[in-house]
This record gives sequence, structure tokens and C-alpha cells, in this order.
Amino acid sequence: MVFKWKTGILVFCLILNGLLLNAQLNAVKNGVYKWGNLPIVEGEDREIRHIMEGSSPHFEYLEIHATTQYSGAKPNKPNANKDIEELIIIKEGFMKVTIGGKSKIVGPESVILFLPNEVHSIENVGEGNLTYYIMSYRSKKPIDIKRGEEHGGSMVYNAKELIYTPSQKGGGIKYFDKATSMCERFEMHITELNRKGPSHNPHEHIETEIILVLSGDTEMMIDGKTYSGSAGDLYFANSKLWHGISNASDESCKYFAFKWN
Repeated sequence: MVFKWKTGILVFCLILNGLLLNAQLNAVKNGVYKWGNLPIVEGEDREIRHIMEGSSPHFEYLEIHATTQYSGAKPNKPNANKDIEELIIIKEGFMKVTIGGKSKIVGPESVILFLPNEVHSIENVGEGNLTYYIMSYRSKKPIDIKRGEEHGGSMVYNAKELIYTPSQKGGGIKYFDKATSMCERFEMHITELNRKGPSHNPHEHIETEIILVLSGDTEMMIDGKTYSGSAGDLYFANSKLWHGISNASDESCKYFAFKWN
């Protein structure tokens, strides 16, 4: 009886894992992911908001969630991802980032890129909560560790050290535009619009793109449908889809735009 019970459990686990794998491989849907609607899982010293999980035109696996570490939360143990690349965007608070034994403290709107096989850890070192988005992804093409290393490897982009460039509609900040171990091209920047209207004309491109709203009210057209988003919300637009973002009010808005192929 014990053997049959264990066998049944094993079969159940295998079936469950298969179902979970299939669920993960469903294509991530275009549209807006609202911060206020995200399910929250609470832990002892942190909480997690699930945002999206599945596949995309260039990634066989893509997952994004937001973590809030409470004040005094235990630091993450040093680890390295074998076949996953990670992008972190800090929403609030201060994070101590350690990569290869070297540490740096960064705050809101800072970005961290962890390449595969890079030992790293993060810690809440502020007096309040630390909230950050984590994007984990695996390319459909073979991982190219050497390419990622040749283009700078794992990096910490401190928002306070980056240059704001004014424009006729507002301004922006360039973070990076380079190849990584998982992407032939990965580009990321902040755009600020100081008046109502579009950032640019609707367009399409080979890259899949995410817009993360930092402040203000926005609208985004994706494949003929218009969505609205404010601070904390994310837009997802798959490769080759007609899309465009606009400031939806007379107040300024600001957002991250990042795209890859």
C-alpha cells in the first residue's frame, strides 16, 4: 500500500509538473497589467506580486513579478542562474547589490542586469520597504555567454549617475542598448512627456516591448486596441505589432521602455 501511495503521488506530481510547464509556455498576452489588480502572496518578511509568465516571440520562457522586502528583511543568499538572465528595476527603497563579491547601493529607477552563471545577491538596506520588479527570461536561441561578457556582462545602472537629456516633448534617460547572453539586442530608456499627446507616431518593430509607467496617466494602442495605465502598470506589446504610447493628461508622465530580440 505504501508503494502504491508513493507511486500515485509521483504520478500526480509528474502530471502537475507537465500541466505547469504547458501553462508556462502559453504566449504572454498583449495589453496592460495593472499594479492594483496583481495578486499578492505574503511571506514573513516580504510579499510578491505575480505579473506575467509564459513565452514570447524571442523567449521560450518569460516571467515578471514584483517583490517587496519589508524593512529588516533577510538578504537573499548569493546565487547564480544557470540558464536564466534577470533584469531588476527598483520601484522604491534602497538595494545593496553584490555581483562577484563587489557591492553597490542604488535607489529608485536604478536597473540591474544579471547574466547567467554570475553569482549575485540583493538586500534591503533602506529604512523602509524595498520594492522591485524582476524580469527572468530564457532565449529560444542558444545562450551566448561570451557575447554577454563582451558587451559588459552583469551591470548595475545607478539612476543618479545617468544623464537626463531634454527634448521638445519632455526628455529622457538612456540606460543601455547592447547585446546580452540571451538577446541579440536589448535596449532600455526612460521617456518623460510634459504635455498631453503621443510620444511618437504608431509604429512596429521586430523587438518585443514593455512599457513600465513610473508616473502620470498614459494610454497605449497595441494592435488596434487602446489601454490605459498609471504608476506601477506595465504594457506588453509583442513583436511586429502596431503600437504607440501617449500622455493622457496635461500633467507630465514618465515611463521605462525596454525592448529586445
